[in-house]
Amino acid sequence: MIAHVVLFRPKATLSADDRQSLVAALQHAVEGIPSITRASIGKRLLLNRPGYETLMAEHYEYAAILEFASETDLRAYLDHPAHAELGVRLFKSADTVLAYDFTCVGPDALASLLKQG
Repeated sequence: MIAHVVLFRPKATLSADDRQSLVAALQHAVEGIPSITRASIGKRLLLNRPGYETLMAEHYEYAAILEFASETDLRAYLDHPAHAELGVRLFKSADTVLAYDFTCVGPDALASLLKQG
């Protein structure tokens, strides 16, 4: 499984209309791109534990985690027009964005994944 992880912080000055446009672009991508097998979007949970959240160099308020069955499916998502629309909207709306892709395995395959380096 491939996980596409996007962390972002919307601009403090983002209008309600622009927030709604970002949400609409995200919904359009998630609902309209068939190669996505699972999507989770959430707001950061702050636990106020000393030495835990303060260790993070940057605060990202939101995360979007999209899952794909294969690298081919991830590439189809990245090439889809709805993804292009979402990317434009996200980068206009956010102070900061991080996007990473991960090959994910279950606990039984963890040792082999770590040996790959």
